[in-house]
Amino acid sequence: MSSVPPVSGYEESGREPEILRPDAENVPTPQPVVRRRRSFWKTAPATYVLVGVNVAVFVLMLLRHVSGLSPSPEQLMHWGANNAGSVLADAEWWRVVTAMFVHVGIIHLATNMWCLWNLGLLAEPLMGSFGVVAVYVLTGAAGNLLSVTWNGWHIASILPQVPAGIDPAQYFSPGAGASGAVFGIAGALIVLLKSPRLPVPPDELKRLRKSVIYFAAINLVIGLTISLDVVSSRTGISIDNSAHLGGVLCGLLFAAPMVPRIGNPKPVFLTRLQVAVGMIVGILVLFGFYISRVLS
Repeated sequence: MSSVPPVSGYEESGREPEILRPDAENVPTPQPVVRRRRSFWKTAPATYVLVGVNVAVFVLMLLRHVSGLSPSPEQLMHWGANNAGSVLADAEWWRVVTAMFVHVGIIHLATNMWCLWNLGLLAEPLMGSFGVVAVYVLTGAAGNLLSVTWNGWHIASILPQVPAGIDPAQYFSPGAGASGAVFGIAGALIVLLKSPRLPVPPDELKRLRKSVIYFAAINLVIGLTISLDVVSSRTGISIDNSAHLGGVLCGLLFAAPMVPRIGNPKPVFLTRLQVAVGMIVGILVLFGFYISRVLS
């Protein structure tokens, strides 16, 4: 049976072991604390989901032999594009939601997703994942409803002249894309980035807010310029400026009762978010009911 070996320098010498001093050379060096970096998914899951859904819809369109560069109006309408005639005359109100996930070619998709990704990464820490999804859907629907209203006035004037059996929707080009919702996120950011409760240096907040304002203003001007007859007749590009305007206005209104998630108690943030969602849903329902009664 083997014996336990003696501790070196203790049993053999009969002396107690030497106590190491804190300043001794052989004191072990403290190990640094390793902090795990958060994954991209955890930083902004809603933003990545929204981008993924838009890309998935486009891929499905390609698999169904829809052109990736210039889809036909019939193809866009089949996949859920917005159209004032279809919404008002045929009561296809679901199009005000589905249209924000349909895009007119790869370039249209790429530009919208680039903007959505950048604005979403900035917005999600301020309004949470549910808030980003809510502002995307609600402001996108608001933009499409304003587009329906704008074009609906023309429908009301031509309906008496439309021959029987002809769908009035064919008189109007389809509207599609996430740009109205992207403008909505920008509008919400313009309000939230002004909050004094954010634990961010004022100069940095001012810089971020100016960037978002410039983004919205420049893109609105570009859209209005492209829509001029002189430009659109040569380029063949049509911009739905009413959807952009409706999106950014709804985004401003959405964020008005809110507070940023950062720098505020969670119950306060959630209550304000619920108020914002309920308010916008109520306004959109009343607005949709109004235009259905007046323009249908």
